[in-house]
Amino acid sequence: QVQLQESGPGLVKPSQTLSLTCTVSGGSITTNYYYWSWIRQPPGKGLEWMGVIAYSGSTYYSPSLKSRTSISRDTSKNQFTLQLSSVTPEDTAVYYCARVLPGPWYEYDYWGQGTQVTVSS
Repeated sequence: QVQLQESGPGLVKPSQTLSLTCTVSGGSITTNYYYWSWIRQPPGKGLEWMGVIAYSGSTYYSPSLKSRTSISRDTSKNQFTLQLSSVTPEDTAVYYCARVLPGPWYEYDYWGQGTQVTVSS
């Protein structure tokens, strides 16, 4: 019922800002009490939680990425956006958006298909 789809450039140059948009259908990003997350998976590595934007608009970020990460939303378009500044080749990964179920232990019920982002000059 709920669908998420990532979009944005697949290639970003070092030092630039990566920007991805997650478009949500079948549910509102403002509905209590869901959170909307960005997760990435570098090649050969596990999933890395990047951050989340709540139904209220509050944001929370991974400590390791907080200084470079910004998550925002456009409620009129039912979209939320990831911006990661000052990227390096280590930021190359498949990037996912996902919905977080209400609760204290973070469970994801819907995921986007993921989008490959390569950081290279």
